[in-house]
Amino acid sequence: MPRFAEVALPVPLDRTFTYAVNGVTPVIGARVLVPFSGQRLMGVVMRVHDEQPQDDFEIKSIQQVLDDAQLLPDELLKLAEWIAQYYVAPLGEVLRGMLPLSAEVKRDIFYRIAEQGRRVLYEGAEKGSSRRSKLSPEDQNREYAVLNYLESGEAAKLTTLRSATAAGKPLLEGMVRKKWLTREVVARERDARRLEKWATLVPDARIPKLNENQQLLMAELAAAGGRMRVSDLRDAASIREAKVPDSTLATLVKREIVRIDEEPESFYYGGVHATGKKHAHEHALNEKQTEAFAGIAVALAAGGFKPHLLYGVTGSGKTAVYFAAMQRALQAGKSSLLLVPEIGLTPAMAAQMFAAFGDTMALLHSQLTPDERAEQWHRIRRGEAKVVVGTRSAVFAPVQNLGLILVDEEHDSSYKQEETPRYHARDTAVMRAKLLNIPVVLGSATPSLESWSNAQKDRYTLLTMDERVSNRPLPAVELVDMRAEFRETGSDHIFSRALITETQAALDRGEQVIILLNRRGYSYVVMCRACGEKIECENCAIAMTLHKPVVGADLHAHAGERLECHYCGFRRNVPKTCPKCESEYLYYFGAGSQQGEERLQEIFPGARIGRMDRDTVRSRMDMERMLARLHSGEINLLVGTQMIAKGHDIHGVTLVGVVGCDHALGLPDFRAAERVFQLLTQVSGRAGRGDTPGRVVVQTYHPDHYAIRFAAQHDYLGFVDKEMQFRRWMHYPPFTALSNVVLQSERLEEVMAWSVQLGKWFASRSISGLRVLGPAAAPITRIKRIYRYHFVLKAEKRAVLNRSLYAMLAQAEAIGAPRRQIGIDVDALHLM
Repeated sequence: MPRFAEVALPVPLDRTFTYAVNGVTPVIGARVLVPFSGQRLMGVVMRVHDEQPQDDFEIKSIQQVLDDAQLLPDELLKLAEWIAQYYVAPLGEVLRGMLPLSAEVKRDIFYRIAEQGRRVLYEGAEKGSSRRSKLSPEDQNREYAVLNYLESGEAAKLTTLRSATAAGKPLLEGMVRKKWLTREVVARERDARRLEKWATLVPDARIPKLNENQQLLMAELAAAGGRMRVSDLRDAASIREAKVPDSTLATLVKREIVRIDEEPESFYYGGVHATGKKHAHEHALNEKQTEAFAGIAVALAAGGFKPHLLYGVTGSGKTAVYFAAMQRALQAGKSSLLLVPEIGLTPAMAAQMFAAFGDTMALLHSQLTPDERAEQWHRIRRGEAKVVVGTRSAVFAPVQNLGLILVDEEHDSSYKQEETPRYHARDTAVMRAKLLNIPVVLGSATPSLESWSNAQKDRYTLLTMDERVSNRPLPAVELVDMRAEFRETGSDHIFSRALITETQAALDRGEQVIILLNRRGYSYVVMCRACGEKIECENCAIAMTLHKPVVGADLHAHAGERLECHYCGFRRNVPKTCPKCESEYLYYFGAGSQQGEERLQEIFPGARIGRMDRDTVRSRMDMERMLARLHSGEINLLVGTQMIAKGHDIHGVTLVGVVGCDHALGLPDFRAAERVFQLLTQVSGRAGRGDTPGRVVVQTYHPDHYAIRFAAQHDYLGFVDKEMQFRRWMHYPPFTALSNVVLQSERLEEVMAWSVQLGKWFASRSISGLRVLGPAAAPITRIKRIYRYHFVLKAEKRAVLNRSLYAMLAQAEAIGAPRRQIGIDVDALHLM
């Protein structure tokens, strides 16, 4: 029997850890609970062996084996190792992202007083507090209350400390950083099955005399056929009106008149679909769709790794091709995996999938509860789901007998993870298909330049659908020069005269209108006109956004208004005077979607207006309700952020307005033009998808910019040729491999010192084929009180980039820069 196991743990260290096998030998790919640095962590076994470790330290034992069988198959373990190597990410953190099973392990946080904390407590008792602190007097008192509570040396749970001292987790974590407390995490297994209770009348039960509340419950159960969910029973109108206590049901159970059973809770797949509209699988494929499907079908029949790029204009029917391909895979006895970029696309896709595949489908996305994710994951692993649809992390779904992977809207930046491990789900899907030796299809109306380059180099097979279904025309696009608009009207307005006129005409014809205003909130800059000071977040180097609670409220009343940071979530009241010079002349710049909605209500009082952004759509049910109202025609004028631009197929929409989209062209990001072109093309594609031709009105201050012009002409190939020239000249992807390296610290002098030292190290190395830009302050210098400096690395060969990053990490360790404070983003999509 092997004596040792190599375990990958979710910690920011690029290695596995050796533990002694204690009794049961775990299988490779199983989860285990192990002690680590005062905590009890869940890890994944990568190897078992008999090799005695050379290091001279005590080998700790595995405390618990959570899985009898291999939880992650070999192909996913290989994929995890590839991600760790390619994206220079700790293997344990990659595996944590692969296993959405946090619901099955309960983690409790304990705190214990440290020696430094004990000294502070005693000094405070003898001399009183003389510490200089940024904390308020109340928080300083809470710190002493925590130290007093923990003085005995016993550990206390986070919840216990919170109730005893009113100290929240941020305060306690600050005390850990000051080494006043130590933090321990204890993990244990828990049952994550979703069960619901049913109340059932016991047949032939002897009924004693019942009081009024008991009679009401019995009558409600009898009316429901003798069986009812306990939650529905308690919510019944008669029960609520009579205020029947929960103890009444317990009494009936105790008397054996009613029985309580626990059964698996049903899963809500959701979905939105327009009444009378055919599902994607019910459409007969047209000529272009048939040609694209034939290419995929040949690859399925032949077997083997074969990547395809499906380039189809908006409204060309790519979804119908996906469904035909998945049905062909099912006929061949294979399973399929479909990735969509955001939860916003999932309700519509879920409805289509459930109509086509019924209970053989599974759903994975971030809006599921932990228990729901675990349930769906296990269904997939058991082979009960043959078709899986999900967002980014669904690329790791343990699909059995997987034969086809499809990535819808492959260009979308939502596929890129913004935290460690910073993988790209599209590229990970391609690698998974390669490991499994199966076809993969990437679909988009605006393919990323990387995917297009791969198609031009014959690494991907290009499939083209250049016509809309039923030969519907692409929408006509009108550019409105907002500079000329200002000259002619003498004032600055959110909406141009042309957009207002077109919107009124569409509403008069009984049609629907979508207006993209890609900024949340009411106004995105608050500035003092006396001194020029912007009101910034106290945690981030970014202007705060004004939010108003009620549409139509007086902007200058300040009642219920708030300023909010969209990076850390910090909120504050709107000040009456400038915090710097105390001037009363505060001015609000820039219009967000909330202000857009307010102005539209003023201009079109008879319109049925809705708003779709992160403030109105916070859950999957919010999204479903909004889309249902749009499909039914209850909303005929929708304003919102880029959420409205992605994949929605609303046949009543004939006009799309675009407001303020081109501000992104001024961002310090080499992908800015590509992003603007893609957004304009995608939102334009929402118009004219029914029988009535569509129109698009684009308001812009840059009507001559090539991204705007080519988007207005629906000329993807023209844009690609132009953008590729700039990328080639400036040595940016797809002509080089790129990584953004961000150094982070709460102390500005510390992060600057690390940056200077690593900058000198790069300069002294002169690595052939590597270009290093920086160090420099990141465009957003501080986020969540963390200062940020960065390097941008560009290499002609990916191997050179990878070796340089690992060498840099070794040097960072030598100068004392912790691994957790170095963010490495390989193939970065954003440099902010």
